[in-house]
Amino acid sequence: MGRSSDESPLRRITAESCLLGGAGHAVLLQIAHPSVAHGVLHHSDFEHRPFSRLFGTLAYVYGTVYGTEAERERLHAIVRATHKKVTGPGYRALDDDLLLWVAATLCHNAARLHTMVFDGFRDRDEYALFLREASVLGTALGLPESAWPGTPEEFDAYWEKAVSGLKVGDEARDIAHRLFRPRQPVLRALMPLQRLLTTGLLPPDLREGFGLPWSPRRQRVFDAVIGITRTVYPRLPRPLRVLPATVCLWSIRRREAARLSRRTVRPGPHGRARRRAIPPR
Repeated sequence: MGRSSDESPLRRITAESCLLGGAGHAVLLQIAHPSVAHGVLHHSDFEHRPFSRLFGTLAYVYGTVYGTEAERERLHAIVRATHKKVTGPGYRALDDDLLLWVAATLCHNAARLHTMVFDGFRDRDEYALFLREASVLGTALGLPESAWPGTPEEFDAYWEKAVSGLKVGDEARDIAHRLFRPRQPVLRALMPLQRLLTTGLLPPDLREGFGLPWSPRRQRVFDAVIGITRTVYPRLPRPLRVLPATVCLWSIRRREAARLSRRTVRPGPHGRARRRAIPPR
């Protein structure tokens, strides 16, 4: 997230914490796909471990964009192994169409929130570069590079077709109901704002499908929140704006250091710690 980030729109944009305001929006778009909703409902413990699930998603995104090569390889291997278990009648988490859809929602959410807060990309070429770089969010888990819509025209056409084919089912509504009614006090306190942002960002037909009420008054509040954010947020120092990403990366590296420490030091036959070599990979 240092100087080199200016050379890459993906690196410059991804760490901005304002993108987290669209987290609920991205999740609801994902589960509006019936196969994603089925996988989440039957294989995720988001309701009991929401912070762990959130950290997992952020670790994947931040680690993919800002991690070292070794960190990315280990992170992607863990995520692929986890997703291999997410299978059921008619769906598999590592299917190309599901990988593409989930990665596209993350990409679209980042581009949209960035545009709302910072007035968009510098030009069309920068947006095109962002889309090409963002393909890694899918290809890291096995999506073929050729399957990613890498130009603005291709991405916009894919997005329009994909969104028009979404249908909010009972499973998706059940998941959304639980997401917006968390048991944890901290999340409950934040949920009114997240619900407002999520509902305001959703297309009207999906908003209706999820049973999320909207009104002129809510629209005015939504516009006011976005207006204040546009005025205040860009003026904050960048280290403060990217603090969540910084903390997440620090936590990833701290856990990895602890893992390596446990592998290199283990009790000897008389209780003493003895070192063993780490085999090459």
